[in-house]
Amino acid sequence: MDSITPREKLRSTGAEMLSDAELLAIFLRTGTVGMNVMTLAQQLLQRFGSLYHIMSAAPEAFKEIKGIGEAKLAQLHAIAELARRFFASQMAQEDVMANPQITRHYLQSVLAHQEREIFMALFLDNQHRVLQAQKIFMGSINSVEVHPREIVREALKVNAAAVILAHNHPSGMAEPSRADRHITHKVSAACTLLNIRLLDHLVIGRGEYVSFAERGWL
Repeated sequence: MDSITPREKLRSTGAEMLSDAELLAIFLRTGTVGMNVMTLAQQLLQRFGSLYHIMSAAPEAFKEIKGIGEAKLAQLHAIAELARRFFASQMAQEDVMANPQITRHYLQSVLAHQEREIFMALFLDNQHRVLQAQKIFMGSINSVEVHPREIVREALKVNAAAVILAHNHPSGMAEPSRADRHITHKVSAACTLLNIRLLDHLVIGRGEYVSFAERGWL
């Protein structure tokens, strides 16, 4: 079995039986001079630590990696965008509260690699399907100014019954600050006045997250 290619293994055993390196090798397709595609995939995983960190890395992080030129970098970016669109499509059709991993994966794919704080909202219908995902406020590397009235206004535009908030910490550490908790309660109060439920606020770091709902803060 060790001599077969990842593509052959996929056909014979199914995608779920492939390692991360084998799946990555299928997308990369070819290696480079003196390095086959499996070795290249393994080196990428060793350097970045995981598929998640490869897909969320900035283009500059690949500049000194032998075998990753513009074409392969474009392939990696396309894979990441395909994953984001898959999660977005899934959220539009399913109850995101029944499967919170969908929401988390989507928000991580959108926010984890950002170099500035971005505050966004998922506006949901009464069956907790996503009506719209919107980046509402853009901040600096360590803060973002949030106005609850703007969030409520956008919710009313799409007739949302509920909202999930999210923002990133470019530092990579997801632990919420006092300011994060304060603004969450202000948004919750503004939503309650108009019978809109604030279901969660997720703070996204690099490879980690904090859910206000899971901590019992909402």
